[in-house]
Amino acid sequence: MGGLWVDYELQTSIKGLFALGECNFSDHGANRLGASALMQGLSDGYFVIPYTLQNYLSDQITVPLYSTDRPEFEEAEKGVEAEMHRLMNTKFHDQSVDSIHKKLYGIMWNYVGMARNKEGLEKALKMLKDIRVEFDEHVRIPGSREGLNVELDKAIHLRDFITMGELIAYDALNRNESCGGHFREESQTEDGEAKRDDENYMYVACWKYNGSDETAPELLKEDLNYQYIKVQTRNYKS
Repeated sequence: MGGLWVDYELQTSIKGLFALGECNFSDHGANRLGASALMQGLSDGYFVIPYTLQNYLSDQITVPLYSTDRPEFEEAEKGVEAEMHRLMNTKFHDQSVDSIHKKLYGIMWNYVGMARNKEGLEKALKMLKDIRVEFDEHVRIPGSREGLNVELDKAIHLRDFITMGELIAYDALNRNESCGGHFREESQTEDGEAKRDDENYMYVACWKYNGSDETAPELLKEDLNYQYIKVQTRNYKS
């Protein structure tokens, strides 16, 4: 919800890494209202980045091309080919990408939305694992791997969406407080306002993928240490 520094071309402090929309601080800062966030996403995507990214890319013409006859390229290519073959030849091959995607959408909307609770998040994680099995065994992708196959492209994205959904649910379950756009129903005041827990959750969280979808990710934390400002709770009723 805002925070990444960007220059006037939306490039972060890491050369070549651009941040578009709500994740950067450029236009609206901490005023993360729904309409302004939507406007920033639209303006960055439609009107800013097409005219600023090209300035970065213009320098790339002088960068020498990397040779592709290295073992790393061969290993990556074989991995992609194996994954496409797996997706095109599932065990039952009887459900479309869109039908599984809609089920994923339902889980995220009903249990991992802005208002969440422990019971719902635990249920969501179990359902997401079931969705992954359903995807791996039942997804049907018509056509072939040769040429443009939109359904194959959608399936590869959906595979990543499932992983991202699990990550969001893991993080939401771990953070037992209400803060920002994350509202835990167990953590609210008598007036129904968001209740933070700065004593236990004053940190930035990052999750490390452990190389297997069956293994839970590892939580990495970096403590937040405010020296020049007083941390206060935002109250929308005052």
